[in-house]
Amino acid sequence: MERSIIFAGFGGQGILFAGKVLARAAMNEEREVFWIPSYGPEMRGGTASCTVIVGSEPIGSPIVDQADAAVVLNPPSHAKFASHVAPGGLLVVNETLVGNTSGRTDITELRIPCTRLAKDAGDDSLVSVVALGALIGCLQLVRAASVRNAIREIVGAKRPEVLAADLAAFDVGHRVGARSRGPRPERVAIPA
Repeated sequence: MERSIIFAGFGGQGILFAGKVLARAAMNEEREVFWIPSYGPEMRGGTASCTVIVGSEPIGSPIVDQADAAVVLNPPSHAKFASHVAPGGLLVVNETLVGNTSGRTDITELRIPCTRLAKDAGDDSLVSVVALGALIGCLQLVRAASVRNAIREIVGAKRPEVLAADLAAFDVGHRVGARSRGPRPERVAIPA
């Protein structure tokens, strides 16, 4: 089985980091992985995205026409990537910055206040980690423990002082995503 996920937002929102954590977690579970970053000339403030493909067998192509899921953290990313989610897929939206919905009825749109939840967890810059948690909680692409271990490996080695906040942000998002599992509603909203 192969699953593809697009992460997109402003440079500096941790988009590439979230994709890297998912890729590391999948590798730690001995899965096949592609991590393909893409960003404009200015990483901070410009647009950034990455695609992560996770498979149980060798992955045939890094090209993704329609993703199984997308995480969009800003309006330009929502406008660009909401249409790239395959029917039946998941769109995780940072409703703190993105006011409009995709208007699609063939996908699940999980709208969560990523910025507020990140701030509640201890660091409002960890919006991508909250969104990653929601994605994993909802789709269970990899085990939550694998993601926590990947965060420890990546963050703990370079910035151990922020590790607790990263783990808390992931856990907050994971709880939100886990609550939205089950029959696929047209839209899932988390109250403010």
